[in-house]
Parts: sequence; structure tokens; C-alpha cells
Amino acid sequence: MQNPGLDILRQWITAENPRIALAGILFIAATAGLLVGALFGGLGPILAIGLLAALVVGILMLRSTQVGMFVLVSLICLLPYGALPFKIGFRPTFLDVAMVALYTVWGLRLLTGQQQTFTVTPIGPLIFAFLGWSLFIFIFGLRYAGLNITVARNFAEVVMAVTFFFLVVNQVTSLRQVNQISRALILAGGGSAALGIIFYFIPGDWTVRILSMLRVFQYPTEGILRYIEDNPENPMRAISTSVDPNALGGLMVFLTIITVAHLFAPRPILRRRYLALISGMMLLTLYLTYSRGSLLGAIAGLMVIALLRYRKLIWVMLLLAVLVLVLPQTQLYVERFIEGIRGEDLATQMRFGEYKDALRLISRYPLTGVGFFGSPDIDVYVGVSSVYLLLAQQMGIIGAGLYALIGLTYLAVTAAAVRQLPPGHRLEAPMLAYGLAILGAMVGGVFDHFYFNLTFIHIVTLYWLTMALGMVTVLLWRRERADGD
Repeated sequence: MQNPGLDILRQWITAENPRIALAGILFIAATAGLLVGALFGGLGPILAIGLLAALVVGILMLRSTQVGMFVLVSLICLLPYGALPFKIGFRPTFLDVAMVALYTVWGLRLLTGQQQTFTVTPIGPLIFAFLGWSLFIFIFGLRYAGLNITVARNFAEVVMAVTFFFLVVNQVTSLRQVNQISRALILAGGGSAALGIIFYFIPGDWTVRILSMLRVFQYPTEGILRYIEDNPENPMRAISTSVDPNALGGLMVFLTIITVAHLFAPRPILRRRYLALISGMMLLTLYLTYSRGSLLGAIAGLMVIALLRYRKLIWVMLLLAVLVLVLPQTQLYVERFIEGIRGEDLATQMRFGEYKDALRLISRYPLTGVGFFGSPDIDVYVGVSSVYLLLAQQMGIIGAGLYALIGLTYLAVTAAAVRQLPPGHRLEAPMLAYGLAILGAMVGGVFDHFYFNLTFIHIVTLYWLTMALGMVTVLLWRRERADGD
């Protein structure tokens, strides 16, 4: 059915008389200008630009889950805590909105029959068991405390992050899609690393001023700069837009392993010189966080990659280790690392105290933990710098065991597939990247808690996204072998 108004407008713009056509174009431009001007005048330039960009991105996300993936990884790396500048009962984060959009598209595809299968994967039953136990513990924990809206919302975000595994393995079904997401992760991660380096070396008040501009998106404006042991007399720690240097370190564990694996691949997905530059920035940012647990996780993942396939990486790692040991600028880092191993510095001693308190709470509630609402006993608290002890506190030994079992099973499945892959196969780099990134996170999780923490939803989401992409490569290899037979 023709729209008379649109027909008149079309005739006006395309009129043979150039004066009439020009008048039509000017009218449309003036109307658009008035609308945009009103938007900028009412909300201010930052909010107006953000709203217009969000509308465009939102429309694209509702057309393609792949676009949604790009947006999601960009938010994880560059704006993890950004929230809407207005409330809808609560203040959703941009990450929440992106996740809901992705689930909406997936749900519509299931409802309309565009997707008629549901892929579980070999580790899917364990993940379902973990989700079921998490829900049971959430309800069980209500006996110790009343329902807290903030905790309930954070728990819902964690559930979305874990189930995101199934969304990815059902929507990402080709190596082309995996490589596209890998490029987005590497480029966004490179941006995060670059910001971390810039904010570290420019004057501190400049860093505070720049990051304070994000207050419109609910970013903190106080305590932005972070120092070793929270002492301004000690060296500053890199934060980028992750706010917390340990969280930035955890982010860099994933991104560094993924980027370096593609750097040494026979057929890199980006120009090798760009991958080398981004890898260098990520390693420097990881170093500047002074997060020793994250550094150990990254070393573990990279070392296994080197031993399995890319032997040249061993020499690069040895060269970097020698430089760190001999350069005068790195001696403080070496000293802190040695002090940490010996348990001599304040941070490590506090961590040992946390471990002791955590074990005391776990001994009282060994099977179920105390839930997500805090400790029912006033002499112990929930909170420890280890994801496994934190899970044991909240979900008991059963919950922590399921979490560890999922990771170990995933590593076993991935290792079996890697052994079968011919050297230089097109699936080699992504399978190594996403498989060993999880190994790095599991090692780092011994010393840090944000891999399953209600506060660091972006790290939790990245963990399950990484695991899903690794499992996609395994499924693609199995399909290729089956087709070959």
C-alpha cells in the first residue's frame, strides 16, 4: 500500500526543478537538525551522542547476534561498568542491555523456527548441574538473610553469563564467525591495553579528569588511581577503564593468551605486525597491574601453547624473563614477586589471613556454603582472593567442585582435539587460544576471585564466552572429521 505522504516527499526531493528539489532537501535537513538540536540541548552532547549511537547499535544487534557479540566484547574490554544514565527501577549496565538483546534474538529464532536444534556439547550437562546447584543455593541462602535486590540482580546477571555458553555454541557455528569474534576481542583488548598504558604514564590528575568524564555512565569519581598495597608512596597500578587493577590483570590473562596464540599461528587472522604490537601492549599492561596471580595464569597458558605447538614462543618468553630479571626498571617487580612467594609482603600476608578465615567458614558449612547474601556468623565473613575458596564459601564444596570439574573436563576435551589436529590446521590457533585462556584463568583463579564474582560480571561473562568459543572449535573439528570419514 502506497503512503501518500512518502510519495509527496519523494516527488519533492526528486523533482526535475532543482530549486524545488533543493528546497525539499533543505526542509529535511532543517527538520533533522531541529530534532537533533533538541536532543543535544535537552540531554547534553555526551548523552545525546550516546543515545543516537545506542539506537543505531541496538537496531543492528536485533538483526544479528554476530553484531551483538562484537558489541558485547567491546563493552567487556572498554566499558565494563558503564550503566544507563537513567533508572528503570534499577540502573542496568550496558553489558546487561547487550546480553538481553542477544538472548532476545536467540529466543526469537527458536520461537520462529529459524533454529530447530539445541547444541549441548560434552560439558553441557555439567554446566546445567552447576546452574541448578547455584539456583538451589541462592534459595537455600535465604534462610540466613532476607532477599536483597542488589544481590538478586547480580545473581541473575551471573546466571545469564553462565548460560551465555549455550547461546554462543548455538549461534556461532563456523570458523569465520569465530575468527570475526577473535578479531573483535583482540582489537578491543588492544584498545583497553593502550588506555591502561596511557593512563599510567600521563599525569595522574589528567587520568582522574578523563575517567571522571565517565561519571555520566555511573563510573566512580573518587579513588580512581590505585597503588600497590593502597599506599600512594608505592608505584601506581594500571587500571585502564577496568577501575580495579586486579580485574584488569584478569582481563589481560584471556586477551594476552588469545592474541599471542594468533600471533604465532601459521595463518594469523590479522597482520602479524599488528598482532605483535597488540601483544606487546597487553603484556606491558599486565605487568603494570602488578597482579602476580594474573601473571602466573598468563605464563601458564602461554607456556603450554609453546610446548604443544609454537616452540618459537619458548625463546620469546625466555628473552622476556631475562629482560625482567636484569633491567633496573623491573627490579621492584622482581622483589615483590619473590616476597609474594616467600609470603613476606603485606598483601600476601593479608591473603593468607583471608584463606584461614575462608577455611574456617567452609568447615562450618562444607556442603552448601552460606549462599550469596553474606555470612550468618558475625565472627567470619564471605570474601577471599581465590575463586575456588569463594565458591566453597558461597556454594559449598559441591559448587566449587562442579566449577572446577567443568574447567578440567573442558581442558581434557580440548587437549584431545588438539592432539588430533594436524600441525598448521586452520582450527589450531583458535583451539589453542581459547583452550589455554581457560587454563590461564583457572591458574589465576587460585589467587584471584573475579572469575566467578557477582561484582565482576564482565570477567564472568568473558570466562564462559571463552569456553564456548573453544568448544565451538572442538565441535567444528569433530564435524570435519565426521565429514571426512
